[in-house]
Amino acid sequence: MPEPIRAVEHELTALLRRGRAVSWEIAREVHPTLEPNTYGLLLWLRRSGSIRLTELASRLGVGKGTLSRQINALEVLGLVHRDPDPSDRRAAQISLTDEGQRRFDVARYARLGEFVRALDGWPDRDVEEFARLLGRFNDSWQ
Repeated sequence: MPEPIRAVEHELTALLRRGRAVSWEIAREVHPTLEPNTYGLLLWLRRSGSIRLTELASRLGVGKGTLSRQINALEVLGLVHRDPDPSDRRAAQISLTDEGQRRFDVARYARLGEFVRALDGWPDRDVEEFARLLGRFNDSWQ
């Protein structure tokens, strides 16, 4: 295996480990009983506003059963709600409640603060290039 690929693996492993730790902290800020992987789910819900479970599962790359269990737990906590899908009454649109949105926004602001601190001193062009390359990398995995 070429050394640059090994270096990418090493750096991504470190990034993912740190990301999981931060996600754990952020999820706990949203609600003390949330699992760390819930942050990504809440982020998608915040971005989309309202989305069907099947579409969300597809975007997140998880099974509908797994996602349904997570949504049920968030619903019990009052962070998400389901509304009938106007195009298909058998389906539901899932969205954050006002409280879920408020809690998520507070937690996300803290996470963005971590990024600001980590990138402090980087030239703007480097931050832009870093974001572009991460986006390109993520797009190549779809």
